[in-house]
Amino acid sequence: MSLPARHAIVLPDSTFSTWVLPPEAPYNRGETSIILARLGQKHTVDPAFALAIFALGLAFGSFLNVCIYRLPRDLSVIHPGSACPKCAQPIRFYDNVPILSWLILRGRCRYCKAAISPRYLVVELLTGALFLACYAYFGFTLATLKYCTFGFLLLGLIFTDAETQLLPDKLTLPGIVVGLLFSLVVPVNDLLSKMLFGFIYQPAAGASSPWLSLLQALMGAAVGASFIYGPGAIYLRARGVEGMGFGDVKLMAMVGAFLGIRLTIFTLFTATVLGSLAGLSIVLVVWIKRTRRRIVRHHEPASLARRHGWESASIALRRFPMPFGVFLGSMAMVASFFGDQFFRWYWRLL
Repeated sequence: MSLPARHAIVLPDSTFSTWVLPPEAPYNRGETSIILARLGQKHTVDPAFALAIFALGLAFGSFLNVCIYRLPRDLSVIHPGSACPKCAQPIRFYDNVPILSWLILRGRCRYCKAAISPRYLVVELLTGALFLACYAYFGFTLATLKYCTFGFLLLGLIFTDAETQLLPDKLTLPGIVVGLLFSLVVPVNDLLSKMLFGFIYQPAAGASSPWLSLLQALMGAAVGASFIYGPGAIYLRARGVEGMGFGDVKLMAMVGAFLGIRLTIFTLFTATVLGSLAGLSIVLVVWIKRTRRRIVRHHEPASLARRHGWESASIALRRFPMPFGVFLGSMAMVASFFGDQFFRWYWRLL
């Protein structure tokens, strides 16, 4: 008995103890089949393989620390080998073991005892946890490889932007290309871009193919870049100063290439909200501190101190370089895992 084309069968795969679709071209399934298959997937995490994935993530996190330090300084990430930035003494292999070396050395160089930033430990742990989360969420699939790569790039950009307010082209531009290439083997299946393209070419609304997935990724990249470039260009022309770094444009093009239009819009909206809340929090903290200082040191009346404190806080915010890439990268990572669930929850409320 044959089944309708828009229904998916889920069969167990004994090799990796996961539930997978029967062998067929991934682009010959309808949107309903893909959704049903995703909801029906059950991943049994193999502890030994999960440990190996986590260890691999730690190794990549160690390399990512090298990228975070060297790329903004235009240094090679391959040569020379790792060395202490204070005394320039080469770091031995036994002092370069992820997590353990930092803990054993108590965050200090073995030779000059200079402090080693805890960022090295945090990045290694986050990368390992990210790789493990991708495996647990997507199973042993190409999607895991895609989102491990995406998360690796995002973590590098987040910490580089936080430290230097730079988003290196050597991460964003290759990331755009890699995201587009992944769209050929891991379907983007962005319903919103399908609908938009369907208005132009009606059969495409229900079709699915590698080239349509690539088109969805291209549209996501264009939308992501445009939403940042447009306001940034207007602000630059109006004020004569750069209000939005154009590294953010390339970052959002990369996000769009990996996630498609819908989750790119989710990323932009949530990052804007989060960044606004962070900016307001900074203003309030500075305002309260400056107000108290003026009352204690200058003995000003409370009302006058609050006014002067607010003026000081406003100036401080204008001079403080807000690393918006941190919020964009963080929310893109959230969108990778929870964006679809958010939209399902949202549509149920309507």
